[in-house]
Amino acid sequence: MGPLAGIRVIELAGLGPGPFCAMMLSDLGAEVIRIDRLNFKGAGDRANVLSRGRRSLALDLKSTAGMETTLAMIGRADALIEGFRPGVMERLGLGPEVCLERNPRLVYGRMTGWGQTGPLSQAAGHDINYISIGGALGAMGYADRPPAPPLNLIGDFGGGAMYLLCGLLAALLERNQSGRGQVIDAAMTDGTASLLSPFYGLMAMGMWTTERNSNRLDGGAPFYGSYECADGKYISVGSLEPQFYALLLEKTGIEDPGFKQQYDQQSWPARREKLAAIFRARTREQWCELMEGTDVCFAPVLDLAEAPDHPHNKVRETFVDFEGVVQPAPAPRFSRTQGEIQSPAALVGEHSEQVLADWGFESEHIAQLKAANAI
Repeated sequence: MGPLAGIRVIELAGLGPGPFCAMMLSDLGAEVIRIDRLNFKGAGDRANVLSRGRRSLALDLKSTAGMETTLAMIGRADALIEGFRPGVMERLGLGPEVCLERNPRLVYGRMTGWGQTGPLSQAAGHDINYISIGGALGAMGYADRPPAPPLNLIGDFGGGAMYLLCGLLAALLERNQSGRGQVIDAAMTDGTASLLSPFYGLMAMGMWTTERNSNRLDGGAPFYGSYECADGKYISVGSLEPQFYALLLEKTGIEDPGFKQQYDQQSWPARREKLAAIFRARTREQWCELMEGTDVCFAPVLDLAEAPDHPHNKVRETFVDFEGVVQPAPAPRFSRTQGEIQSPAALVGEHSEQVLADWGFESEHIAQLKAANAI
């Protein structure tokens, strides 16, 4: 099942973007084996959506037997994902040179915040820090208060996991021609900067300013933003194009000639206040009845609990209930080789013996590893 069926991936257990990339690979059909620390303090949680779709092999990477077993697994894999600070894999004896010598066709994916090189490469950090130096955090939020963290979607998952995924898939394709693997250095700072490419272009063309909340797409424009309704809930409008903007004025009953000049930025604050007052006059549901499905470019602002029940999401089965846990379904969709959730999250070490047997280890060897407390 899935377009990556037959691809084998080793995931060195980590946090955030590495596991998300591994989840995506699994959703797309790859067999992903998560190698967990043998002394991990906790079994994990079946409801951890980020860990879905993979089996867990718990190994003592500091033992000779555990190290040899890991290298043997890597020798039979198509790709590896690791998310440690630069140098950690080398100190473990699992650096790229060692692994590619064992398996020249291996695609070796490295996920870090700052990258493998640079003056910050050894510093600790989190999503909010990585999106700061690329310019993303400083471009979002209201002008009269500190920038607000946009969850950890931009650095961890957008600029991190998805760029690692892109790199892995590209390297696997290239391997079909060259027969050789390679190393992917995926840095969240690099990925975040890449995501900002359109805005650097707009800035170069004089169509974007570094002042927060003063541009077309950052909430500065009254026709692109979210508004509170009478019931305390919110709606969003994105009427960027003139024809959509004209429809917004029609649906809201605005006849004020001052609104005709859509891109007169001087009047944006006053127009936003007037629109805010209009939207506060009706409930979110009432605005949905009037605008949803029209070319206003409109949607209700739903919370995480509401989103799975929206009619559009239900028809498309955007969310699924998998073994009692409501979660997003695999994406994107394929006409022939649709991916699927392979399994719920594994408990640490749950599949150690089964995985080794499936990957060609003899039963006697597995028994020796078990007796030596290496698995």
